[in-house]
Amino acid sequence: MKTQSGFSLIEAVVVIVITGILSSVVAVFIQGPVQGYVDATRRAELTDIADTALRRVARDLRLALPNSVRVTQAGSTYYMEFLQTATGGRYKDDETCFSTGCASITTFGDVVPAATITPGTDLIAIYNQYNNSAADCSATNPSAYCGNNTSLVSAVVDGGNEDTISFAAKTFVPSGGSPGKRFQVISGPVTYVCNPTAGTLRRYSGYAITAVQPVNDAAAPLSNAPTNVQLATNVAACAFTYDGNPATIRAGLVSLWLQLTQAGESVNLYHGVHISNAP
Repeated sequence: MKTQSGFSLIEAVVVIVITGILSSVVAVFIQGPVQGYVDATRRAELTDIADTALRRVARDLRLALPNSVRVTQAGSTYYMEFLQTATGGRYKDDETCFSTGCASITTFGDVVPAATITPGTDLIAIYNQYNNSAADCSATNPSAYCGNNTSLVSAVVDGGNEDTISFAAKTFVPSGGSPGKRFQVISGPVTYVCNPTAGTLRRYSGYAITAVQPVNDAAAPLSNAPTNVQLATNVAACAFTYDGNPATIRAGLVSLWLQLTQAGESVNLYHGVHISNAP
């Protein structure tokens, strides 16, 4: 007769208790490193989101039409708008054209097809000096937002070393054109809205240019903008500031600050973007 061997219930209970004690001791030692890894991963993710968003804003700002940046704060929400350019360059001098009205310019150097200019959509801008932040569209405050110094591009001819850009006949303000013989082609307005209440940073584009800056993303033209992209979530706080007086300064600085918070963890990123305001 074979004798069966094993362990008693008491032995099993003792093993379970000892195993539980050992597991608790191990958990105490590994909890800190594991939690630290989770926190570091969260911080890295938040930092990456904030950095990517601010770099996108900075990239757009570097394409802003000179003197077109305007910033408005409404409560804790910041609105920043500017006119984005597709290209720019210098044109051949034609004082008669700018004193009596122009319908085309000839560029120095090849502009197209290196740059895409869309007739019927894009605008040509000559000597934009103000951002119309005071909602003044008079001739003493010529602004691309008011149309004082812009005209709709009607045709573009690639001439090799020099191109011809045609547009609706225009007497630009001020008359005489740009002292530096510069021009820019505007593809349209862009607005960034940072709303800590909603916890989002969004980019709006494709809407029509308006003299007064839109500062309500729940109303037109922002509410029905063709392009509405969310760049960041978990936005706890932010700030946009613009330092640049078009009347006296030909360079501006846009300061961007973004704070993202998740699970009690916050990251703060600051980015400064230098803007050339030489029209």
